[in-house]
Amino acid sequence: MRPPLDKVLVVIPTYNEKDNIKIACSRLRAAVAGAHILIVDDNSPDGTGDLADQLAADDPQIHAMHRTAKNGLGAAYLAGFRWGLKQGYDVLVEMDADGSHQPEQLPDLLAALATADMVKGSRYVPGGRVVNWPKSRELLSRGGSLWTRLMIGIPVRDITGGFNAFRAATLRAVIDEITSAGYNFQVDLTWHVISKGLTVAEVPITFTERERGQSKMSGGIVVEALLKTTLWGLRYRLGQLGSALRRLVSPRA
Repeated sequence: MRPPLDKVLVVIPTYNEKDNIKIACSRLRAAVAGAHILIVDDNSPDGTGDLADQLAADDPQIHAMHRTAKNGLGAAYLAGFRWGLKQGYDVLVEMDADGSHQPEQLPDLLAALATADMVKGSRYVPGGRVVNWPKSRELLSRGGSLWTRLMIGIPVRDITGGFNAFRAATLRAVIDEITSAGYNFQVDLTWHVISKGLTVAEVPITFTERERGQSKMSGGIVVEALLKTTLWGLRYRLGQLGSALRRLVSPRA
């Protein structure tokens, strides 16, 4: 019997998301009434942290965590995951604050988790789509996912996607091995889950470009992530080659 999936925590990192976080929490509470929310704020200068405290004071299912510096998306998620695991949640979810992830689609991810260890909301499986992105950015995202799949051999179509759900046991198995703090965090996390022999399912989602606030994404961040993925892939492929050579030269019993 698999462990229960009753207690759900949605981790939402924030940096200057004052215009979005209240809307995101409201939609999420309507979509999955039993879910709890942890807002992880990286010392936002726009007052997002104060608003998170207000939301938490008004709703016992909303919690606020304050970090003293902006140390990367992955670091914020890892801090939220560790808090959630310590509190005994059965399921932990990654979700953006800016409206790009649709809370109304979270029930689909949770349903798929019944037969998987990790579920990725995917823009690039049949039924998934991207709304209001420039074509250049979509091509860069699709190309990055394809390159990553080719380099490290992961059969996931949207490996960089950030709308993900995990069983608590899945995170416990990998959390201490994750070293990426920035954009490459999603690749690092998915790769480690698959490397443990755990199952990753993809369900289609609609990803919508933010309407309020400023995106934290830049071309430099993407290039840095692709370079890191390339290094991982080279090590992985060289390891495969070394294993094949050893099998060829070792004496047969």
